[in-house]
Amino acid sequence: MEVALNIHNSVKRGWSTLVLPALGAALLIGSAAPAIAGVGIDIEVAPPAPRIVEVPPPRPGFVWAPGYYRWDGHQHVWVDGRFIRERRGFHWVPEHWDEHHGRYHFEPGHWDRG
Repeated sequence: MEVALNIHNSVKRGWSTLVLPALGAALLIGSAAPAIAGVGIDIEVAPPAPRIVEVPPPRPGFVWAPGYYRWDGHQHVWVDGRFIRERRGFHWVPEHWDEHHGRYHFEPGHWDRG
C-alpha cells in the first residue's frame, strides 16, 4: 500500500511540474500577443519628410502601399513601398505617424472596410 501511494504521489508531482508551467506559459503568451499587436510606438523624434518616389503602374489584384519611416529604436529608417494583394470590400490605410503634443505615434498599416 505504501509503495502504491509513493508511486501515485510521484506521478502526481511529475504531472504538476510539467503541466502547470506549460499552462502558465501558454496563458502568458496568449495574453501578451494581443497586447503587443495593439501597442503602437510613441517617441519624441519627428520622422523625416516622406521620400518622393515614383509609384509604379497599377497591377491587377493589388494595391500600392506607400513607403514610410519606421523607428528601429534609435532612428527612423525608410521602408520602401510595396504592392499588397487587394481585399475586396476593403481599402488600405497606410502606415503613418500622428503628432500629438510633441510626441509622435506610429500607426501600422491596416485594412478598413469600405
